[in-house]
Amino acid sequence: MTKAELIVAVAGQYNGTITKKMAGEIVDTMFDTIRKAIKKESRFSYPGFGTFTVRTRKARKGRNPQTGAQITIKASKTVGFRPSRELKQSL
Repeated sequence: MTKAELIVAVAGQYNGTITKKMAGEIVDTMFDTIRKAIKKESRFSYPGFGTFTVRTRKARKGRNPQTGAQITIKASKTVGFRPSRELKQSL
């Protein structure tokens, strides 16, 4: 599903009471709020869907695929997702 499809689905739930533009603003605000929550609290949980958490990757050794030279890959942070039991069972 694309962002545009999500916006159409949200707008369609309200039978014309909100426009696609309003639905787009709602979707953007929702994801911005989730992003801020993950950054501030290191996690965001939505019951029945799952939990987003900040995960830390350690620094490690790697290889440049073109030259084969060994390189050091810096430590980094990423977002992980763990689906809820209900979501897994619904698939």
